[in-house]
Amino acid sequence: MRLSVLGAGAIGPAAAALAASRGHEAVLWSPSGRGTMGLDGRIAAEGALSGVFPLRVAQGLEEALASADAVLLAVPAYAFPALLPRIAQAMPAGLPLLIAPAASLAPLAFEALRAGLGPRAPVGALATTPLTARRLAPDRVRIPAIRAAVDVAAVPAAATPEIATLATALFGHACPAAPDVLQPALANANPIIHAALALTNATRIERGEAWPQYELMTEATCRLMSALEAERAALAAALGYVVPTLAEALHRASGVPQGRLAAMGAAIAASGRAVLGPAEMETRYVTEDVPYGLSFYLWLAAGRGVAMPRTAATVAVLEVLWGRDLRANPLLEALDAAGLPRLLREGIGR
Repeated sequence: MRLSVLGAGAIGPAAAALAASRGHEAVLWSPSGRGTMGLDGRIAAEGALSGVFPLRVAQGLEEALASADAVLLAVPAYAFPALLPRIAQAMPAGLPLLIAPAASLAPLAFEALRAGLGPRAPVGALATTPLTARRLAPDRVRIPAIRAAVDVAAVPAAATPEIATLATALFGHACPAAPDVLQPALANANPIIHAALALTNATRIERGEAWPQYELMTEATCRLMSALEAERAALAAALGYVVPTLAEALHRASGVPQGRLAAMGAAIAASGRAVLGPAEMETRYVTEDVPYGLSFYLWLAAGRGVAMPRTAATVAVLEVLWGRDLRANPLLEALDAAGLPRLLREGIGR
């Protein structure tokens, strides 16, 4: 297939390399143009995927979408409010879009933008990205891990098998089918893991220190993760969903056996898959994973009788430490919380 990858940070080029390694043709587009500078027809990968793979650069969004069989949107969630309208206007009605990760019901926000088109291809929701990645140079990525499984759903919900088959064909991972796109929005472990690590390592981040993320999944930090996880699980249960545990998410990403979170962090570090935590305050661990993760949980919990005091406290403390509002989420403004079940099942204007 011809895959168009929208987003050229680390995940986009790495996902393009993974798709190319499986025989697909990959085209990469950078919304700002900066992410594709220095790319000259190929991308080199090392780590869990090793080799040099062909990668064509598209100069514009329309060029990226031309003749594509599928589209992967791989940008931080905070880019969605500005980028989704551009994609909605340019993308042909019959072209399926996969959003990874599908944070804060981004597929429904995209649906709302295309409600006037009538019949159209489904929108896919991936709970997280097909792999983890770091950009080492303009033409080189390091891929610490390729995920074994990623929860998947679609809008409309009946199209989930089609989207799961597409994602597996492109990236190779298993696709446990979710009832609808709200489950993948809740299933991503990053908001909990990253927020806890950012809070407990705020001074290291502020001072620009190099710190090993998995080695610093200490017992205390993991107690906070577990407390946030318990509240997320209660919210999911109240909404009728089951989400993977943090231990299962770490196992899917790294292959280390499930166990105590601190022990798993140490095992990941010892396996050679260790990565450094963020070293600047403008980190997606906070700017993405709190507004579009933890604060999204609080939005869902409001009015449903689900108490999330530790989640609310974590957001409040991070807001003080970072000196900014971490609750604003434009994706939710167009959505009716009371009407979610129908929207999740049927989509909007189909």
